[in-house]
Amino acid sequence: MTVATITRQDVVNFLYTEAKLLDEWKLTEWAALFTEDASYTIPPIGDPDANPKDSLFFVHDTRARLQERAERLLKKEAHVEYPHSTTLRNYHNIMVGDLDSPVIRVECNFTTHRTKREVLDTFIGRHIYEIVQMNNGLAIKSKKVILHLDSLRPQGKISLIL
Repeated sequence: MTVATITRQDVVNFLYTEAKLLDEWKLTEWAALFTEDASYTIPPIGDPDANPKDSLFFVHDTRARLQERAERLLKKEAHVEYPHSTTLRNYHNIMVGDLDSPVIRVECNFTTHRTKREVLDTFIGRHIYEIVQMNNGLAIKSKKVILHLDSLRPQGKISLIL
């Protein structure tokens, strides 16, 4: 695939593949979707433009930390997620930026439903991606998760990858 052949549908299918990998708990395969210099961030609720040098982020991972997070969540020792939650992710209102740009900006709303121990939690918000072409496919250079919640209650924590 060359830059000229990337279509909006290619980008949308890539996002749906990401969601499927996460829902199936294929976290190492999910981490492989990211470039070596990638970042994955979840800024504080109500402050999507926060600077990680001045604010405490829920997640502020480099590619290496992302890989470690994925591997750790798959272990039985990750008690909060063992056995794994059942999740269902929906991506909607997908807006794809300039396909001819070396870095394609993509924004979408998301809903992630999580059920565990007879409790249903719902996370809602917006994903902002920077997607690049790599190895005849697409890869995530950055993913920012902006939660549109008043607080983490009733969930109380983020124990899964959003």
